[in-house]
Amino acid sequence: MLRRNRDMCSGPMLGNIIMYTIPIILQSLMQLLYNAADLVVVGRFCGSTSVGAVGATSSPTTLIFSLFLGLAVGAGATAAQSIGAGDFNKASRTVHTTVPTSILGGIGLAIIGNLVCEPLLRLMGTPENVLPLSTLYMRIYFAAMPFTMLWNFGAALLRAAGDTKRPLIYASISGIFNVVLNIIFVTVFHMDVAGVALATTISIIISAILVLRALMHRHDAMHFSFKEMHIDKQILKKILSIGIPSGIQSSMFAISNLLIQSSINSFGDIFLAGSSSAGSIEGFVYVIMSAFYQASLNFSAQNYGARKFDRIKKAMLLCTLCAGVSGLVVGNLAYIFGDKLLSIYITDSPQAISYGLVKLSIICCTYFLCGIMEAISGAIRGMGSSLSTMIISVFGICILRVVWIYTIFAIPQWHTPECLFLSYPITWIITIIAYLIAFIVVIKKKQKQALAEAQ
Repeated sequence: MLRRNRDMCSGPMLGNIIMYTIPIILQSLMQLLYNAADLVVVGRFCGSTSVGAVGATSSPTTLIFSLFLGLAVGAGATAAQSIGAGDFNKASRTVHTTVPTSILGGIGLAIIGNLVCEPLLRLMGTPENVLPLSTLYMRIYFAAMPFTMLWNFGAALLRAAGDTKRPLIYASISGIFNVVLNIIFVTVFHMDVAGVALATTISIIISAILVLRALMHRHDAMHFSFKEMHIDKQILKKILSIGIPSGIQSSMFAISNLLIQSSINSFGDIFLAGSSSAGSIEGFVYVIMSAFYQASLNFSAQNYGARKFDRIKKAMLLCTLCAGVSGLVVGNLAYIFGDKLLSIYITDSPQAISYGLVKLSIICCTYFLCGIMEAISGAIRGMGSSLSTMIISVFGICILRVVWIYTIFAIPQWHTPECLFLSYPITWIITIIAYLIAFIVVIKKKQKQALAEAQ
């Protein structure tokens, strides 16, 4: 195994997990600079309306994108299980199935996104003064979707093999391009929202080319060659069995967030600007915790392939602990310094900053619950049981949030931003309990199956 790969099936685990997650955290922070740079540049040079226009695209973009992105989770888990089991032929077939799948999926997403972006934004009740700019941003963003999908699928394959450093390097390079191009397109060419969208698109194309090049230059089972590129039906079925439930789960999250975004839109464009800026700050907290989800997923997948169930339990506990502690510390720091952070995005509306603080006070201070929840789900999904996590999430988060919006939040005296945002921590707690029960049930079932296979 190459030195850049991390051995997940032997040796001390805590240090391995931390060293595995640090590049993922840094990579995710670089990727977040895409949207953060968009918001900061338009906020400083174009005003709060443009900030709201970019922020309003987050939920509908995630809704359209998330179903296909779940397949990247399936591809990564399939590759990790194959590596853990020592089946390098299957790992190679996974790579050569994943690349064309990502490109074809991206083409489909580009078409779908451009067709539905404006109707979806209207359905969400996006303010009329924001709608044209939001639509333009989404059209440009989705035009590059084949490259976006290739980047996400390729990075998932590298992480499955234990290589988290190269995706970090590529995200750093593309992030720098994004920031520089943002400034040039907005300040020199005065392109407003179109400029930041175009800068993001070019940056994504760069990262996709780099990750494909990395796969082509590998000398192990994760090597990619255009000559061997094909869709293996058996591998695709495995990817879909893990990826489709993951994608549906993400889509359901997006639908519930879409309803919440619609509720946010109802408070007006100033509140939308504050909430959008707060959402960008939350993203930085989330990616730190989400890195431990990636670790939990891939450590569990490789050890499941090697049939090392004790290490799966240990990985889940350590990833859960790390995600919870990091979320508690960073989330509360984000709230403590919230006014200063929000002023980076918004320079023309103190009221929008105060609205943003309302969101940070509830979500960031309880965000560690989300980190715990995701780390547990990663361990379950790593063992190949993606359907159970989907079912729990659909009921524990999505349906409960929808019920909250149409019942408690609908009561006039409770129709407040604070009540709306409280739906997040309440549903996280309920889902954590359900995930813990599911993890115990799934690992016992998998152990029995492995024992039966060995006899």
